[in-house]
This record gives sequence, structure tokens and C-alpha cells, in this order.
Amino acid sequence: MAFNFDKYIATYPDFPKKGILFRDITPLTENGNAFRQTVNKIADFVKSKNADLVVAPEARGFIIGCPVAYKLGIGFSPARKEGKLPGKKVSASYGLEYGKSTLYMNQSAVKPGQKVVVIDDLLATGGTIGATIKMVKELGGKVVGAAFIIELSELNGRNKMNDCDVLSLVKY
Repeated sequence: MAFNFDKYIATYPDFPKKGILFRDITPLTENGNAFRQTVNKIADFVKSKNADLVVAPEARGFIIGCPVAYKLGIGFSPARKEGKLPGKKVSASYGLEYGKSTLYMNQSAVKPGQKVVVIDDLLATGGTIGATIKMVKELGGKVVGAAFIIELSELNGRNKMNDCDVLSLVKY
């Protein structure tokens, strides 16, 4: 029997600004069984890609990316916002459904040839994940998949990842 992830997603209209329908994973992470099911399902996907590394953008990507990497015994590298990482970095700017941002990764975050799965809570326009994938490739990594709890299909973010497999647990 398939697990109903949708049951654990809360919806908030007009957050963080008017016109946005915010999908919140907090009820999912607050429920031990739902959180375990989420981590296990995404870990199975990552394992099927023979990934060496999980990369996830700040901050909700960390919530799922870290336990998946831990479960599989593989590395985890964060994509962070400005001012959060010391040392030499690469960066990528992007637009999202309600603004603009830039992500950064340490130059040592991905080794050339590493197989990477990018994980985040939500796929919307694809800006965040597109920027993350760009940095992984710039560092010499090979993106073999991307996984999300939620996909907002009507925003066509999947189109920015045409060269890797995508897993979404819930689609709206």
C-alpha cells in the first residue's frame, strides 16, 4: 500500500506574500512515521542512482538531504545563502516564484566525477535546483537525479532538469 504523503502537507494561502500558496512540510517532519517514510523513499531513489553525494540547498533541503545521506553512508554538501560559508566558493544566482537569490558552495564540496543527487523540499519554478545543479556541474560533479517532497507541476520546474531523473513524492 502506497504511503499518502499529501496527508502531511499543510497549505497556507498568501504566504509569504499575497498570491502565493505555500506548501509546508512541517506536519510531515513532525510525524515520526511520515518523516521516516519520506527519508526511506528518497533514500531508495538516491541508492538506485548509485550516488556518491547528496547536495541540498538551504534550508529545507537540509531537513531531508542530511538524513538521506546518513542512511546511505554517503556525503552531504550544502548549497548555502550569502555569508554562510567560509573559504573559496562558487555561486549561482536565480529567480524564484517570489523573488531573487544567490546560492554558494565551497569549491571543495563536490569532487570531479562524483555522482550527485540534489534534494530539496519543493520543486516550483526550478530556480533553486537549477542554480544548485549549475554549481555541482561547475565543480565537476555529475547530477544523476533530483528528489523532492513536493512538486508544483504547473510551474514547470522539471524543465530545468531535462538531463536527470526526478522523483517527487507529491504533485500539485
